[in-house]
Amino acid sequence: MFSAVLGLFSQDLAVDLGTTTTRIYQRGSGLVCVEPTVVAVATDQSGRRQVVSVGEQARPLLGRAPRHIEAVQPVRDGAVHDFEVTEALLVHLLRRVHGRNKLMSPKMVLAVANCCSGMERRAIREACEAAGARQVHLVPRPLAAALGADLDVETASGHMVVDIGGGCTEIAVVSKAGVVSAQLEPGGGDGFDRAIADLLREHHGLLIGAPTAQALKHELGSAFGAPTTERRRVLGRCLQTGMPRGVEVGAAAVERALAGPVKAISQGIRRAIDQTSAELASDIVHRGIVLTGAGANLPGLEIALRRRTGLAVVRADAPGEAVVRGAGRLLEEYALLRMVAA
Repeated sequence: MFSAVLGLFSQDLAVDLGTTTTRIYQRGSGLVCVEPTVVAVATDQSGRRQVVSVGEQARPLLGRAPRHIEAVQPVRDGAVHDFEVTEALLVHLLRRVHGRNKLMSPKMVLAVANCCSGMERRAIREACEAAGARQVHLVPRPLAAALGADLDVETASGHMVVDIGGGCTEIAVVSKAGVVSAQLEPGGGDGFDRAIADLLREHHGLLIGAPTAQALKHELGSAFGAPTTERRRVLGRCLQTGMPRGVEVGAAAVERALAGPVKAISQGIRRAIDQTSAELASDIVHRGIVLTGAGANLPGLEIALRRRTGLAVVRADAPGEAVVRGAGRLLEEYALLRMVAA
């Protein structure tokens, strides 16, 4: 009863704890927080860890932190690898949303990978409770993405959702408010970045960091139909001399680099369909595939996947927000939340 009274002072929250970005949706207010999933941690001589900065303030330290500070990304490949740092991140972000009032005790809906183990679920739940949540509901990420893309998941019809996150791509078939089948493909948006960095290393002998590769992806990246004349100058470290050097890179070369990750996603789609019943596969052929996740913003991706799979492919509106919007929708529809939450 006391917990319920505390809930009157707070606004319930939906959280998309992504590999690269954490998004928080507040009931009645919409999307209220978008922060990098990064925590800067200092370790003293006794081994005790202390949080230095979180989110946007910690991101500049990636690859630039001094020896005694580590910029930690606690979520890797769609799974939480450092629960202590994850708890610190959630505490910081919840305080930002609710303030430092200890009476704030929100109900929380958090999207997790469908393959998340029972032990991982318990650890995530405990981290959320330690951060101040009075109730924690864990929902499958593909189902939240489907809800955020406005798919009718409560019927007995099959829908395929391809959620391209920062660290991985989750390909799932959903039907009747449940995940029928799902598989995780490594890479995601970070895989696009690594493919671009590999291109520079193999063809130009130039070593670049993840932020540079990501910037090049945003400026020139395309999965299909890249302009052949557009070019950018990229600075990095020469592998032969060890000195700084710059090279010119064209959009067509970046598209060729991205062909590998795009092919891997298309192969994952084919495998997912092979594991689906004939009836659900027929629904997917009829309805097509919906792309969600920030990685779905890559220009030309839906065209490239359509050409590789022969299926209709569409991008959800604001695909990077689909998961948190879907989780936020569950805050409003408690009956549906009871059906899908673990």
